Amino acid sequence: MSEKIVVPVLGESITEATVAKWLKNAGDTVEADEPIVELETDKVNLEVPSPISGVLTEINSQDGSVVEVGALLGSVSAEGGAVKSAPKTQKVIKQEEIVPLESNVIKLDANKKEPKVFEEKDMEEPKEKPLVLTEEVKPDVAPKRNFNPTLSPAVRKIVTENNIDINSIQGSGKDGRVLKGDLISLMGANPKPSERKIQYGEEERIKMTRLRQTIAKRLKQAQENAALLTTFNEVDMSSVMEMRKENQEDFQTRYGIKLGFMSFFVKACVVALKNFPAVNAEIDGDEIIYKNYYNISFAVGTDKGLVVPVLRNADELSFADIEKNIKEISEKARDGKLTIEDLQGGTFTISNGGVYGSMLSTPILNLPQSGVLGMHNIVERPVVIDGEIKIRPIMYLALSYDHRIIDGKESVSFLKMIKENLEDPRRLFLDI
Repeated sequence: MSEKIVVPVLGESITEATVAKWLKNAGDTVEADEPIVELETDKVNLEVPSPISGVLTEINSQDGSVVEVGALLGSVSAEGGAVKSAPKTQKVIKQEEIVPLESNVIKLDANKKEPKVFEEKDMEEPKEKPLVLTEEVKPDVAPKRNFNPTLSPAVRKIVTENNIDINSIQGSGKDGRVLKGDLISLMGANPKPSERKIQYGEEERIKMTRLRQTIAKRLKQAQENAALLTTFNEVDMSSVMEMRKENQEDFQTRYGIKLGFMSFFVKACVVALKNFPAVNAEIDGDEIIYKNYYNISFAVGTDKGLVVPVLRNADELSFADIEKNIKEISEKARDGKLTIEDLQGGTFTISNGGVYGSMLSTPILNLPQSGVLGMHNIVERPVVIDGEIKIRPIMYLALSYDHRIIDGKESVSFLKMIKENLEDPRRLFLDI
């Protein structure tokens, strides 16, 4: 008995895929439901399982081939014994899934082997942890050096000002003492070539993946097809931070989840979207589709790139529900278990360049959506309050929007309403 391996239905609007790699060779023994070939599409990478237990007898589509839905990939012949049918559902989507959003939202941390999934944490905790759209990035603190007490004042001044690791320098003075001349010579020394240059040469040419090509195409489409404009405002985060601090312990005890910043931003956006429905709408030909549901997309970074899962029906969720759903989605992204459905249907996007220290940016629309809110880092800044200069934790907000259906007055008022609800978060509970 022989079973065909075919390209499965890949999801809405996806008609073809690229054979990324075969996980088995012709002649290999396979088990039913065992991943046998990996496909790459515009949105996700997925593994196609073997339909039965047996031997992979034929490979019809080689690595790099472009195949359509339903196309023949290969075949498996059953060995002796009962044949175990594979479930018709698709295998788990890997964390390579990427729904393009924008180039300046959240970037891949190439030095981390584990995916960096953003989860909530307190502002007061400076430890680096995965976050979800919540925390500003504080400047790195230079590590303390083991200074030699025999250093002269001039040498100590240069070492301190330039953050030089004195232990890595071989001094020319008596008993290996580091002299001022040693530091001056060090500053004039030619640096070594980078490791990448040594390994790959002056230049390296690598073909863009299908996913990266799609990202590039869609970002360009957003610029060409929408009348992009960005408006800015700033928000004093004092009240939100105080409310979180005062209620964190009780919130965690009652709901078993941490109260983060994301729930405040989601709630504030939903209030503003209800008051300005054009921001939650999209253009379809010569028609405007107004969405009376509120699915908030948010960006999550993994070691393979950016994914933008959707928080569905956010207007019907409590603060605790929002936090729980965000945690669940973040864990799915970390474990590579997001499905195509998790990435579709968003009506408005929240992105946060502030996680990596961005002060200000102009986010690009996630088409066909008409608006995207850009959050940035929280920095203590001097502000004038009642005629007095005070220090407040300030975040800059940016709203990029499609000017074809959203007027300037609407966009500015929309962002101002978000600011007002964040600066007085009690309004979010009173629905005003």
